[in-house]
Amino acid sequence: MTTKNIFRNLGKSELRVSMVGLGCWQFSQGKGIIGNYWKFLDDQQIKNIIKTSLDEGINWFDTAEVYGWGASEHAIAKELQELHQLPQNIVMATKWWPLFRTARSISRSIDRRLSTLHPYSIDLYQIHQPFSFSAIPAQMRELANLLDQRKIRYAGVSNFSARRMTRAQEELQKRGYLLVSNQVKYNLLDRKIESNGILETAKQLGITIIAYSPLAQGILSGKFHHNPKLIQDVSLFRKYAGHLGKRFLKKSQSVIEILENLSRKYGVTSSQIALNWLIHFHENTVVVIPGASTPEQARENAQTMYFTLAREDLDLIDQATKQFI
Repeated sequence: MTTKNIFRNLGKSELRVSMVGLGCWQFSQGKGIIGNYWKFLDDQQIKNIIKTSLDEGINWFDTAEVYGWGASEHAIAKELQELHQLPQNIVMATKWWPLFRTARSISRSIDRRLSTLHPYSIDLYQIHQPFSFSAIPAQMRELANLLDQRKIRYAGVSNFSARRMTRAQEELQKRGYLLVSNQVKYNLLDRKIESNGILETAKQLGITIIAYSPLAQGILSGKFHHNPKLIQDVSLFRKYAGHLGKRFLKKSQSVIEILENLSRKYGVTSSQIALNWLIHFHENTVVVIPGASTPEQARENAQTMYFTLAREDLDLIDQATKQFI
């Protein structure tokens, strides 16, 4: 497996990440307030997914405190160690959960995060949501303190608007640091960041967009269009959050048909076409973190990095999905 040209700098930092990372919400193992969103994965299943991701060139993992209240972080660190992965070869991203907390808990809880992920460092520490009891300046000051102490390498945010992202950048700059990323929902069926200023602001500031839910919770694979009965097997929360209703499936049918036509042209899957558009249409601005519940899904996601859609096909998809901007 060649790794040529699959890495990008995260924002203006020196941190190099593969264009496709592994989103690790599904490693929550049924714990926490959102741990049952995905089916339970045991240690061996998690290890197989991580090993396949590594074998296919993925070098970074995105998790969060709230994913099983540390269960996902612990599982990743445990399996990486058992796979004999050296810390210097792994990029680890996690997030602080802000709801009903003040910014002071960022520093107070960091040692727990470091302990859970040990021996892997926190290369990217992100504010999971902008809504805490403390304003953005206070949150950024706490991140800057952690950067000063070298407890984290780089600072990022998640679900921040263009205005909040700019404010966060301004506050970090006062301490000599830069915001490197904003993790937001972005896929072909949800392109709102192109109209609400988030994407344009990220480009202007040199901030990387980390796209979560890049396959729209599996809708872009086409499996729910071809077999709606599969919807019965997903959790109620996922049905609601993933727009798995008849009206939305009908609205997105034409997009699925285009993806399937292109998948035959390139000899890949519809999901890979959808991911490839995200990592190439905006040049180096966007990286993606699809989840995977099987090694086969992990392999399919990672192999997206090894081809590039032709310009006319990127533009074709762009035109076909403008209704979702």
